Amino acid sequence: MDMEALKRRLLEVLATRGGSAGNQALRNDLGVADGTYTALVDLLVREGRIVRGRGRGGSVRLVEPAAAAGAPEAKPEATRSAGEQPKPQPKPGPARPHAPAEAEPAQLTWITNFIWGIADDVLRDLYVRGKYRDVILPMTVIRRLDAVLEPTKEAVLEMKRRLDEVGLVHQETALCQAAGQAFYNTSPFTLRDLRARGSRQQLEADFRAYLDGFSPNVQEILDNFEFRNQIPRLSKADALGSLIEKFLDPSINLSPEPVRNADGSVRLSGLDNHAMGTIFEELVRRFNEENNEEAGEHWTPRDAVRLMARLIFLPVADKIESGTYLLYDGACGTGGMLTVAEETLRRLATERGKQVVTHLYGQEINAETYAICKADMLLKGEGEEADHIVGGPEHSTLSNDAFPSMEFDFMLSNPPYGKSWKGDLERLGGKSGIRDPRFIVQHRGEELSFVTRSSDGQMLFLANMVSKMKHGTALGSRIAEVHNGSSLFTGDAGQGESNIRRWIIENDWLEAIVALPLNMFYNTGIATYIWVLTNRKPAHRRGRVQLIDATGWYTPLRKNLGKKNCELSEADIERICEVFLGFEETEQSKIFPNAAFGYWKVTVERPLRLKGIDPERAYTAAEIRKLRETSKRAGDAPPVIRKIHKAGTAPDPLRGLFEVTIRGRPRVVQYEPDTELRDTEQIPFLECPRCQEPGYLPSEADTAEAIAAFLRREVLPYAPDAWYDPGKVKIGYEISFNRYFYKPKALRSLVEIRADLLAVEREAEGLLAEILGKR
Repeated sequence: MDMEALKRRLLEVLATRGGSAGNQALRNDLGVADGTYTALVDLLVREGRIVRGRGRGGSVRLVEPAAAAGAPEAKPEATRSAGEQPKPQPKPGPARPHAPAEAEPAQLTWITNFIWGIADDVLRDLYVRGKYRDVILPMTVIRRLDAVLEPTKEAVLEMKRRLDEVGLVHQETALCQAAGQAFYNTSPFTLRDLRARGSRQQLEADFRAYLDGFSPNVQEILDNFEFRNQIPRLSKADALGSLIEKFLDPSINLSPEPVRNADGSVRLSGLDNHAMGTIFEELVRRFNEENNEEAGEHWTPRDAVRLMARLIFLPVADKIESGTYLLYDGACGTGGMLTVAEETLRRLATERGKQVVTHLYGQEINAETYAICKADMLLKGEGEEADHIVGGPEHSTLSNDAFPSMEFDFMLSNPPYGKSWKGDLERLGGKSGIRDPRFIVQHRGEELSFVTRSSDGQMLFLANMVSKMKHGTALGSRIAEVHNGSSLFTGDAGQGESNIRRWIIENDWLEAIVALPLNMFYNTGIATYIWVLTNRKPAHRRGRVQLIDATGWYTPLRKNLGKKNCELSEADIERICEVFLGFEETEQSKIFPNAAFGYWKVTVERPLRLKGIDPERAYTAAEIRKLRETSKRAGDAPPVIRKIHKAGTAPDPLRGLFEVTIRGRPRVVQYEPDTELRDTEQIPFLECPRCQEPGYLPSEADTAEAIAAFLRREVLPYAPDAWYDPGKVKIGYEISFNRYFYKPKALRSLVEIRADLLAVEREAEGLLAEILGKR
């Protein structure tokens, strides 16, 4: 029974039952599976012909004819905004002539629900729920490709025969031309041909032959899905035939061509590439939410993606010209970020009368998610874009960059957090042997290494993107990347993470960081942040960084999805973007000069003081080692001299050159440092007055002056014999949101505390009196 027949049957049953009935009773009367029934009810509810009722097990009822006719209801007073008047309803006009049917949202929902229900109908006793996707996703791809190729099947077979006759080896281009697509199938079968197989062994053999006939780009998708591994299980359970039958059900149409009735009218409209891509993405989303314990590994919530896309496009929306733009994601997962970014760019360009061409590039190490991404591109008719997606276990972005010489206009990504990259590091040559120009750079006269801890390589994905910025165009490049909190402060001065932050900030590429609400992602409740970068800052942003605290701007979910209990509504996204574009100091928006995040890490030394030594002679390294073992340390003992400088050397106590009297003559000496008294000071760049200016970076003279002023103020009053070694000073960068946005909870007043204590005392006395009174 097809979709229309099921709809009519359900409405008839409801009418005979007085207009309402329980879900279980209706399901039994119709004799359909749970998934099919749910899809049917969803469709009729959207059409406004039934509504859901309440009660145990749930129910549905018919809508009154007047309501079902589609007349819009007046907005309830309780929900109408202040000052808003009821909108006048348009008068019904003349009926429009019948136009070719297009895929409506209700139809897309119906098809998605139908495919979702196939899993319950065919796979329930064969797979656990978390493994349904291993069959349903590749079968959806196969059925769509089969439907698209059906009209040109004979032409492809004829072309294949002719090419084989002349012995042509490289046949892909000619076969794609014959198919009229970026893919083809040279097997003698279509899925419809496989329905009539008499035995499951024959069906399995022919189905394998059918799969083997696909073009190499489809083969790669099937291999990464590992779909052929599922065939023996499906065949053994005699479920392969049922699975194919379900996908060929006349209730749904996955073909781009409409299904017509005998009189030529459209019974089921065709699905264009965008509609098919929408269905596929919705299936991916549902499976990811179903498996929420692992969804965050490869799927970023769409609300976060929409925010990221707007953060990179809105600032330059009015500067976008007609032309070609390249988009890139170095950890593209299922391709959702690229898709949303592309849609956002095209919409903004269209609104401004511009025509843009986009090319999507991505790299993904996980085989299954790579297959999903590439399949999604093919289903949308973007065969060329699918060839720009590179992936599989051998294609790690860190150790095997797929696009080493390319630069991109817009980049966005959600790299893995806390994931070891030790294997990549070894393939790159190890910490001492790495020479990849993405991770070893020259900056302000020194070599910076971006090699981070092997336990977490997330910041290297950001460095990879920055290395792909365009520097020769008017718009340059814009980047949005999601990181967890460790990206803000992990890594000591001179270490990889700190060096990456330094490189980005000192080049004035960091535009803003947005703190997202907690519990935004599926498998973690940790704090997350969007880094926004550009190498074309507008004049009013140059030399400055904006920090936005959006942790309080969210909408609670009615039902948790794993650990995700909130989302960014359209209003929340608009609010964040308004604050970002406004670039003003508010309670949730702080603006700092670049230097506010930099600091010098200074090692402060104190002299080694030992009893029983000669305070007027220098000791060799060997002698000092022996003294450490045999002499006692004491704060009032003389310091150990390790070097006496030549006469005329200028003293500089802050740098360890002390003036003393030796045998009646003034000399400059260096003391042996006491490792047990060694300490470090983190001196902020803002100790340098000029660093308050946007974009200013301290010079060597500024550095010496700022360190000296800090030590004289904070160290020497408590340790007059302290000094530092200028050669060991390291530069670090860290960003502390808590320092700028933390709001300590106000302490209660003494009056309130005293009142509470007196109340507890009176209560205790009352209880005691009650106990003694009973005795």
